[in-house]
Amino acid sequence: MTVSINCYCLSNRVDYGFSILGWFFKRGCVPNVFTFSTLLKGLFRENRINEAQGLFRKMVKEELCELSVVTYGTVIDGLCKAGNTPMAIEMLRVMEKGRSCKPNVYNMVIDSLCKDKMIDSALKLFDEMSDKGIPPDVVTYSALICGLCNLSRWSEAKMLIKKMIDCKIRPNVWTFSALIDALCKEGLVDEAKDVLDIMKQQNVNPDVITYNSLMDGYCLQGRMDEARNVFDSLSGMNVALSIRSYNILINGYCKKMKIDDAMRIFHEMPRKGVKPNVTTYNTILKGLFRGGRFSDALEIFDELQAVGLKPDFYTYCNMLDGLCKNGQVERALLLLDALERKGEYLHIQYYSIVMDGLVKAKNLDAARAIFKDLASKGLEPNVVTYNTMINGCCQNRLLEEAKDLLLKMEQTCLLPNEFTYNIIVKGNLKGGKYEDAEELFEEMCAKGFSPEASTLELLVDLLGTTEHNPTIFKMIQKLVPNASKQKLRAGEHVCQSSENEEIINELCV
Repeated sequence: MTVSINCYCLSNRVDYGFSILGWFFKRGCVPNVFTFSTLLKGLFRENRINEAQGLFRKMVKEELCELSVVTYGTVIDGLCKAGNTPMAIEMLRVMEKGRSCKPNVYNMVIDSLCKDKMIDSALKLFDEMSDKGIPPDVVTYSALICGLCNLSRWSEAKMLIKKMIDCKIRPNVWTFSALIDALCKEGLVDEAKDVLDIMKQQNVNPDVITYNSLMDGYCLQGRMDEARNVFDSLSGMNVALSIRSYNILINGYCKKMKIDDAMRIFHEMPRKGVKPNVTTYNTILKGLFRGGRFSDALEIFDELQAVGLKPDFYTYCNMLDGLCKNGQVERALLLLDALERKGEYLHIQYYSIVMDGLVKAKNLDAARAIFKDLASKGLEPNVVTYNTMINGCCQNRLLEEAKDLLLKMEQTCLLPNEFTYNIIVKGNLKGGKYEDAEELFEEMCAKGFSPEASTLELLVDLLGTTEHNPTIFKMIQKLVPNASKQKLRAGEHVCQSSENEEIINELCV
């Protein structure tokens, strides 16, 4: 019965696993620690964190079984993967009191801390291991080296590698792969290639994860020919290409706007026995829309569903955004309506995207109607939603309505961000409301936000007019360094084009 529970849990049907648990009691069998550990792992696997914690508390409180290192390890691993590292550390402390901790339990927590960029806490736990006589292994060192590299703490990473070798612990494929991945993310792809060569010299065989990291590094730098060379070379090295290998290359081509190359790789996948996943389709959709090929994108969207894949949040965001940016706002509205009728989970982001499309299509009334209808759908506008509506009002010179939205935003405990203030300041400047613009500008600066380049450009352009120069003059003065203020004080009409250029240069400095 425990084996059956495990099968269901691995199939992401932990609910069936609990049904099997009922059979234990009907048949007079007592579930043991392995039964409960399996159910815990199943709950964590399905990201049902609260239920997993509830089951663990019940196991402890009611003494349902003798807790083992495996049980604690399962809970710690699940909490770490769910991003709840502080709770995992607490569990580790409980475990230390009555049980002998093994390196793998510490490794879970150290790895999680490194992924959360809490490298100093991870290093402290690493030192604790040594103090308690628990020897770190290659997994411990690999996690720490990766964490240090990701934070560009290269000298400490080198010291740790040296310490690892001094302890007669040989770096393995994960150690090298982690180092290569970190170097690629830092843009140091040539250095990563050198590490790959060292790896081969030490007779450590790179795996597909290693090569994927290198390919991703080349793609991030737009070096698509080199990325393709790595991709093509894998077949000759008997390294099986993964779905991620294809997705990396397709994404790289799409970002470089080489859509035809991306499509060739996409169509090649089934012939090589690799089924595209939702991420593959999302990448292709985004690329096609960016290339203005919305008809092809619609065909890909239909294909995604025809092959039995379920569109996810990113699929719908790509579809709605792509249609709006390709002048197909009506189609985007039809898709949104279809999602509502199908009973799909509706995210506020979907509505924000369509509202933005309507604003850019100069249909503020339709955007306004969607905004007013959000509450009836059980949705709360977020900062992006408000920014979209404020921008629409400013573009249509409805400045009082824009200010009302800003006030309503603050009343709902949403904090305006840098974009909010830049939008409304520019709107008031363009609408001739210079005193209001100055008031909002001062509020923006007081909150630590900076004007965008377009806001600065508008201010400098307005400095050249005579009718409102004093207000604009005061706003500019707040931004120009003290050394340059003497130049401005020469008079209110320091507005010739050459002087404007000098002001811009000073602001940039």
